[in-house]
Amino acid sequence: MKKILVVILVAFIIIQFFPIDKTNPAPTPGMDFLKIKNTQPEVAQLINNSCYDCHSNESRYPWYSNIAPASWILKNHIEEGRKELNFSTFATYLPKQQVHKLDECIEMIERSEMPLESYYIGHQDAKLTDAQRKILVDYFKKEKAETERKMAL
Repeated sequence: MKKILVVILVAFIIIQFFPIDKTNPAPTPGMDFLKIKNTQPEVAQLINNSCYDCHSNESRYPWYSNIAPASWILKNHIEEGRKELNFSTFATYLPKQQVHKLDECIEMIERSEMPLESYYIGHQDAKLTDAQRKILVDYFKKEKAETERKMAL
């Protein structure tokens, strides 16, 4: 048993020499969702707190991002999140894609699938109340309708 614990400890120490890359892509204010949609500050704050760490190029890395293997899991979440939806490059999506992304936002928030439960561990401010979920859903529905309206012109 003692040998197993020593092996685990040594392995834990060794993996610390393989840190994640915490570099965020350069900011793109002209393509950022909150800027191009001229989002109200209260709604922008909700989206920033609950979505932007994984779904933008403005990820903030908490203290546990320095400890493997937690850092590897975190980096994977961020990469997957950006791949699914990147608010920092929202303007690069075609209007039809924007509508689809907004639809997915609505669905995920209504089902309480986003933010992920595991995200709340280090981010209690990201936890949304029912009232906040309604604010976000209504906002995303409004933006979706506006995008669809522009597409019809």
